[in-house]
Amino acid sequence: MNAQPDTNLPGELLDFFKALSDANRLKILGLLATQPQTVEQLAASLNLGASTVSHHLARLSEAGLVTARADGYYNVYSLQTEKLEEMSRRLLKRETLAKLAEDADVEAYDRKVIRDFISPDGRFKALPSQEKKFLVVLRYILNAFEPGRSYTEKEVNEIIKQYNDDFATIRRSFIEYRLMARENGIYHRI
Repeated sequence: MNAQPDTNLPGELLDFFKALSDANRLKILGLLATQPQTVEQLAASLNLGASTVSHHLARLSEAGLVTARADGYYNVYSLQTEKLEEMSRRLLKRETLAKLAEDADVEAYDRKVIRDFISPDGRFKALPSQEKKFLVVLRYILNAFEPGRSYTEKEVNEIIKQYNDDFATIRRSFIEYRLMARENGIYHRI
């Protein structure tokens, strides 16, 4: 498995994990981590047929995790530890894994929550009791406030009332969840 551009990242990760997704292949890697071995040695150690071990070695070889060298009548297989370590470092980085979700709709949940709680007139029928959903509503209402602008408490209340009559709870929650700051009765978005 050669290094591919990020466009093939999902396929490369799938190939990597497929190669490692079998208990016998993991045992083979473990045995090869101790020393190079032939198919027959691996088959005896694992109590498997030589053809089964050959199949597993082929999968591991396709993934670039093992190599073979001829030694007389036998092929001696070795673990490519550098390749395994390089692939692990490169493919399993947080930033790399995050790229797998680039085309996911991360705002779909927020839209669903808003749709469930908002009435046709744009006001919230009720405030969600679940914190995660309540935070979605807070972020939605927060968009009515301009970044960098200061608001009096009265202005904050009037804007919130356009969305729900419980302006005191929402205003306090803005502060509690650090979405807004209050100093000397003046509010602003954080």
